[in-house]
Amino acid sequence: MKIVIIEGNKIKVTKIVEWLIYMIGYALILSILCTIFANTIQIDNSYFGLWAFITSILIFILNRTIKPLIVWLTIPLTAVTLGLFYPFINVLILQIVDLLLGTHFNVSGLIMVFIVACLISLLNILLDKLIISPILRKE
Repeated sequence: MKIVIIEGNKIKVTKIVEWLIYMIGYALILSILCTIFANTIQIDNSYFGLWAFITSILIFILNRTIKPLIVWLTIPLTAVTLGLFYPFINVLILQIVDLLLGTHFNVSGLIMVFIVACLISLLNILLDKLIISPILRKE
C-alpha cells in the first residue's frame, strides 16, 4: 500500500505517470520475449505494436483487480508450498489475457509462461524500487 499526500492535481499526474511506466515496461518485456522465443509467445504485430500495448494494459488491470483476490483466496496453498505457488498466480493472469485476446496474443507451454510471469514480477519489483518510489518521494 502506498501513502500519497494529495495536493491539487499532483496525485492525478503521478498516477498517470505510474500507469504509463508500468504499461510501457510490460509492453517492452512482452515484445522482447516475443522476438527471443518466437515459437512460444506470439503477439500480433499489426498496427505498430498496438496489441503489445493492449496486452500490457490488460495485464496491468488484472494485476490491480483480480490478482489481490486470487492471492487472498490462495493464501493456504501458498503457505503450504512455502511461497512456491505465488508465481503461478502470474501464470494464471497471463492465461486469462491469452484467453481474452484470442489470436492477437498467444502463449504456449507452461514453462515459458512461468518464465514470462517471473520476468513480469521482476519488472514490477524493479520499476517500483528504482522508478516509481523515487518519483513519489520527490513529489
